[in-house]
Amino acid sequence: MQARRFKEVASVKDRLVRGSSDAREKARTLPPGKEREILMRLARQTEIASHLDAWLDSPGLQRPI
Repeated sequence: MQARRFKEVASVKDRLVRGSSDAREKARTLPPGKEREILMRLARQTEIASHLDAWLDSPGLQRPI
């Protein structure tokens, strides 16, 4: 079997931001409940991942000694 390979058009940061905003918008349309909480959790997780990605790409990051 061969792995499917494709080139991403958007950067990781852009995909994370878009995923977070999409999940948050969809959660706002839902009534309070389990599905809404799952979407809000997903939005928070993607925001955290976006912050971690920015931290890893920062010029001030030092390698471990």
